[in-house]
Amino acid sequence: MTAAHDAIANASPWVKRFTAAIPTDGVVLDLACGSGRHTSLLASLGHRILAVDQDISAIEPLKSVAVQTQKLDLEGSDWPLVGQQFSGIVVTNYLYRPFLEELPKMLSEGGVLIYETFAEGNAVFGKPSNPNFLLNPGELLALAQRSGLKVIAYEDIYLDQPKPAMVQRICAVKGHLKGLIPLQFVG
Repeated sequence: MTAAHDAIANASPWVKRFTAAIPTDGVVLDLACGSGRHTSLLASLGHRILAVDQDISAIEPLKSVAVQTQKLDLEGSDWPLVGQQFSGIVVTNYLYRPFLEELPKMLSEGGVLIYETFAEGNAVFGKPSNPNFLLNPGELLALAQRSGLKVIAYEDIYLDQPKPAMVQRICAVKGHLKGLIPLQFVG
């Protein structure tokens, strides 16, 4: 198996579940992309991607016509992606509240936000344990509601795989659901 196939295999099941909802006519932002597991998945599905992180050395090999990489300070005093629009935004295992409200603004009409990260209560399982890096109960749901996003699915749950953790995750659409049926709320 190649590194790209390993990355796809290790992509979050939540992200895999909802990638089909992302329109293919725009660019998808893989925010704080890390090793590029979701960049690889999205590229394999025919999406154009902007993969950003403070260290892009791990994703440089993925750079192609469809995959742009950009080294950005996502936690500086100014939001580096201001004014950009995306057909989808994927965020996993990352939380920086000062710019959280910017994400829904960057979605184009019909754009999809897929967000999954650690939640309150995770400290009993290890890191992250700092409340600054743990979502409060209902925080992603409240973000969607404040931003006028339509929620396809939302969970605030305990997971035992790939390791025990408290996780909150959402898939939400800006504008009309375009044939998508809102799913379930768990938590």
